[in-house]
Amino acid sequence: MIAPGDPALAADLARRAASVSHDGEAIYAAQVIAAVEALAFVERDITALLDAAVAFIPGDSTICRVIDDLCEWRDQTDDWRQAYRKLAAGYGYDRYGGGCHVVPNHGVVILSLLWGEGDFQKTMMIVNTCGWDTDCNSGNAGCIMGIRGGLDGIDAGPDWRGPVADRLLLPTADGGRCITDAAREAVAIANVGRALAGEEAVAPKEGARFHFELPGSVQGFRGDETPPCRGVVSLANVAGHSARGRRALAVRFARLAPGRTARATTPTFATPEQLRMGGHGLAACPTLYPGQTVEAELEADAGNAAPMAARLMLSRYAEGDELVRLAGEAVELAPGQRRRLRWTVPATGGYPIAEVGVELPGEPPGAGADGAVYLDYLTWGGAPNVAFPTLGGSDLSWRQAWLDAADQRIFGEAIRVTSNGGPAMLIQGTRDWRDYRVSASVRPHMADEAGIAARVQGLRRYYALLLARGGLLRLVKMLNTPQVLAERDIGWEFDETLLLELEVVGAKLRGRLGGKTVLRARDPHPLDGGAIALATRLGRADFDAVRVRPVD
Repeated sequence: MIAPGDPALAADLARRAASVSHDGEAIYAAQVIAAVEALAFVERDITALLDAAVAFIPGDSTICRVIDDLCEWRDQTDDWRQAYRKLAAGYGYDRYGGGCHVVPNHGVVILSLLWGEGDFQKTMMIVNTCGWDTDCNSGNAGCIMGIRGGLDGIDAGPDWRGPVADRLLLPTADGGRCITDAAREAVAIANVGRALAGEEAVAPKEGARFHFELPGSVQGFRGDETPPCRGVVSLANVAGHSARGRRALAVRFARLAPGRTARATTPTFATPEQLRMGGHGLAACPTLYPGQTVEAELEADAGNAAPMAARLMLSRYAEGDELVRLAGEAVELAPGQRRRLRWTVPATGGYPIAEVGVELPGEPPGAGADGAVYLDYLTWGGAPNVAFPTLGGSDLSWRQAWLDAADQRIFGEAIRVTSNGGPAMLIQGTRDWRDYRVSASVRPHMADEAGIAARVQGLRRYYALLLARGGLLRLVKMLNTPQVLAERDIGWEFDETLLLELEVVGAKLRGRLGGKTVLRARDPHPLDGGAIALATRLGRADFDAVRVRPVD
């Protein structure tokens, strides 16, 4: 998708990416899928797509043979079930061992494309009915058919998009990227492609996080369906009603009355259900924090019968992982009026924020009204002003807001981070954090290194202020390999508690010890933003009084 119309580039990039973890036939399968996706932007014929894609892999490979056999069987029968039986007999799981071998599953993807007759609905029915590794199989087939047929093909049958509401989870070591949506990631992918093509990046509505510029997108927003608000609000992406772009989110309300609030929200962290889900679990940091300023622009429909109230709101976790709502100041919206709302997020007692949105309270003015308002955009920015205490109890929300890359972590009177070998980190925050201060009380216990990190973009990209063996304090840049930017002998000892503060402003870095600046550095090629982390290497350290603040 970052090489539209260029299957050679797509196949090359797929080979490089697949080679990180796979070899042989798995790489060939990845190259075929990537080439088909790239070419599907400009070619609709499925046979032509496959013919072009197999040119990038060895002709004597098993993947090539699977595709050739399926194309031959397609000439012999219109019955996809008969073809599936042949596929299972010749290339089934009994012949290719392992958890979910690539050969049978690649065969299912190709089968669904050939017998799907260019129809998104039929292709998805076939690829899922065949079974085997249905998540990746239907993902690959759906991606190809989505590119080939666009939204018209997806929307021609059942409502595939509505129940999902664009919501997307993307767990990585960059924890602030996890809670996202399909429209946000589509723009990110397109911008990678634009960079490769030497074109400027696009930033809908001046880079607003929720811009609704893609047709049909709701970017995770859903109406509140808890009693007594069930049925009060419905959402739709509509043309117009935007001062910065071409589309907006229509928030339509009915029977608005005292006690019945129209509320539309989108996630900023894991939902209560996701906190408790089994399996791999969810690795995520919140995307919104206290001290940041939320901004949105609303327009009241000109046909509304009366003025109405509107305000920004959020839900945060509380003791027992219950959700508690907070709201900004309400403003009045007359019919046809447009207003900008701004609200600085208040302190949450250390608990993460679960969702953000807008609400239309069912109270005068506008009580009992039917009508609509249009959300042009919603976004936020600025450095957070937040403390991260250890709250105790069995609450999951504040614990799981830390992205865990440690061999062991214990939350007690302090946060204990243990490394049995390489660097161990607990990460909190997002790539949007740029200029700020992070501070913590650090107590190393038999550790080679222990300290705090800023502008963390993953496990191998960050700045850190570290206590190192030999009584040293170091200011370090990690970019795949560590580089010491500044160092000083402060004569610290094990089990001594020291207050560290790391300040990052543009290219300037400042390390403080006990409130006094002891290290300075300037990075000519600075990391542009990122989260914070509590870090240790080969040992154990305790952390307390963790705080992030804006720069004075």
